[in-house]
Amino acid sequence: MDLVTVETSDAVAVVTLNRPEAMNALSRALQHELADAIEAADADDDVRVIILTGAGERAFTAGLDLKEVGTYGLALGPDGVRGKSPVKAIAQCVKPVIGAINGVAITGGFELALTCDILIASTNARFADTHVRVGVTPGWGLSQRLSRVIGIYRAKELSLSGNFLDAQTALAWGLVSRVVPPAELLPTARKLAADIASCDPDMVRRYKALIDDGFARSFGDGMALELERSSADNAKITAESVAERRAGVQARGRTQAG
Repeated sequence: MDLVTVETSDAVAVVTLNRPEAMNALSRALQHELADAIEAADADDDVRVIILTGAGERAFTAGLDLKEVGTYGLALGPDGVRGKSPVKAIAQCVKPVIGAINGVAITGGFELALTCDILIASTNARFADTHVRVGVTPGWGLSQRLSRVIGIYRAKELSLSGNFLDAQTALAWGLVSRVVPPAELLPTARKLAADIASCDPDMVRRYKALIDDGFARSFGDGMALELERSSADNAKITAESVAERRAGVQARGRTQAG
């Protein structure tokens, strides 16, 4: 059985962690397959948006496979070689990645979720950072990303206690953009992915990069970056192209209002 499955249709690739019997724990083999799947979808011209989810309703992923870690350690595996990082693959992906969080996202699984561009949660979703309880220092970005998303005080509350955060509280804290019943999770993610895929892919790629690159800087530096890139990009735009796209925006607005 494949540890990661990929289903591609209508410019959207649905990448699924497929170890439901182990709560989709991130074994080294699964990490490698996931990194390969993300890189392949990113390189596929027929894919504009990626959805990442887990098989079953219990877990998005319970994090690193602790049985495997207990045998081989964190740094190296049985072959003595450091494995590929799925978090790095997602972080470097130029296409939007929507995390459809179907169940628990724990520690390494929480880090994986935080690397996505947009998070939609099932009512079954729960989040936990158990690094302090396991005695392992995070290395996939949780200590830095979480505080930037929900604020430093809430991040410390979660990370220093190891407590779980339910889906509705995650929504209230701004960790996820919406919460839906389990049966509606993938349809909701697919609908959003289709909306994104209907936009110009080069513009989506450049805008995602602008948001990410600016967010990593101070506010002032981010504003300067926006000015720099907008000046270069907008100088290439013609009045005719704006008028043509304006009509499409107006038609879409009327459709959504109706």
